[in-house]
Amino acid sequence: MAAKRTYHRRSDNELIAEMETKIQELRKKIESRARPDQDVLNELPKLHKRLRAFAQLAMQHGRSDIANSTMAFMAGLDRMKDDEPDNNPRARRNGES
Repeated sequence: MAAKRTYHRRSDNELIAEMETKIQELRKKIESRARPDQDVLNELPKLHKRLRAFAQLAMQHGRSDIANSTMAFMAGLDRMKDDEPDNNPRARRNGES
């Protein structure tokens, strides 16, 4: 015979904490949808897949320099994707704040 299962009934405080976590996640999701560069961010996974395949191809053909450069480029994109876009990119070029 199989052993009887034990169940853990969540307390009210645990349920409230779980729901508050879900609310925070939904707020972050709503904020991310409102970004003006959301279309760009949606295309990043496709680009990563193609760049990884290209880096692998470069490694298979003995071009580790190209593969390393590709991986460095991908790492740079990963760091930049979480930054908010500049509203006025020309101001930065002209030295204005």
